[in-house]
Amino acid sequence: QVQLVESGGGLVQTGGSLRLSCAASGLTFSTYGMAWFRQAPGKEREFVAGISWSGGFTGYADSVKGRFTISRDNAKNAVYLQMNSLKPEDSAVYYCAARRTYSSNWFRYYEPDLWGQGTQVTVSS
Repeated sequence: QVQLVESGGGLVQTGGSLRLSCAASGLTFSTYGMAWFRQAPGKEREFVAGISWSGGFTGYADSVKGRFTISRDNAKNAVYLQMNSLKPEDSAVYYCAARRTYSSNWFRYYEPDLWGQGTQVTVSS
């Protein structure tokens, strides 16, 4: 059974940091591009960050560039999102997502095939 399970969300003050993790199982992780999306109440889901299958290529939404860092560990079947300098507008449910592809910048052109259940991030002002 293919699963993406996020963890690491929580409540943090403005300016604080959180590290989200996504554990993948039931798939050949190194053949998947990975990404993080988020959805705030009343808003559409939006792309946050993406990473290629090898980890050699990453991309970010303008709103998080310079503050968030996506990384992956293919030996551990895991992808991470380090979030620094958090703002109240970063509050949302964060979703891990995956697509089986060797395209480096796949997240610019394709929708994910797989989604996690989400983890809540709340940034207090």
